[in-house]
Amino acid sequence: MVELAKSVTMVRDGDVAVLTMQYAPHNLVGEELLAGLLAGLKQAQASGCRAVVLRSGLRHFSAGADLALFYNKGAKYRSQVNALEVLQAFENLPLPIVACVHGVALGGGLELALACDLIVAAGSAKFGLVEATLGLHPLLGGIQRMIDRVGVARAKEFVMLARRHDAATLERWGVINRVVPDAQLEETAMTLAQELARGPTIAHGCTKRMANLFLSQGMSGADKAMAEIQVAIWESGDLGRGLAAFAEKGPGNAVFSGN
Repeated sequence: MVELAKSVTMVRDGDVAVLTMQYAPHNLVGEELLAGLLAGLKQAQASGCRAVVLRSGLRHFSAGADLALFYNKGAKYRSQVNALEVLQAFENLPLPIVACVHGVALGGGLELALACDLIVAAGSAKFGLVEATLGLHPLLGGIQRMIDRVGVARAKEFVMLARRHDAATLERWGVINRVVPDAQLEETAMTLAQELARGPTIAHGCTKRMANLFLSQGMSGADKAMAEIQVAIWESGDLGRGLAAFAEKGPGNAVFSGN
């Protein structure tokens, strides 16, 4: 086990890096936790892992922002977090990231989950972007990521009313990929991450790039970038393995190495 900034640990399970948030008491999102997460993502890639699970070792996934983030300078308040740095670390990591959510994921905690590629949630989990109760709005990309998943009207409702919602509702809205019984959460998230880790890692990284580019530049921008992004796939060893396995045994039989 690798301890990262005392707020996050990393354990390697096969080719999956399991990042566990343990910033007591409730994984409040602040400089300490974010430093651990950024270090964890770097460590996962540097160690050759091919997928990441983000989970909590505490009662909740994350109960929201650490209010120490908002310092008073004169009569004004400011956030000390570089939100863009955090979001880019998640989105530019060329590995799939699975959020494994139990307890509550509120405010910045939900925004961390939204920055991941897939979200698996326990049936009892509760979610909300509740910043409006503090006179704020989501500061870590939650607004735009909710719009991307549920549309403008629903996202405005979600953010402005600052209500908590159950996992089943957010699965129905398309925010969460899968909701499972609480007892099956860890196993389901790990099984999904292991399946991703066995896949063509370079192609998965290119898929993330294409998806992010579409969101930032639209269909035309994504279409124009396809050929450049796909160069890495054409040059990968896994493409050869996949084509050879298909020719010999048919689809679904390739054993990928991640390169």
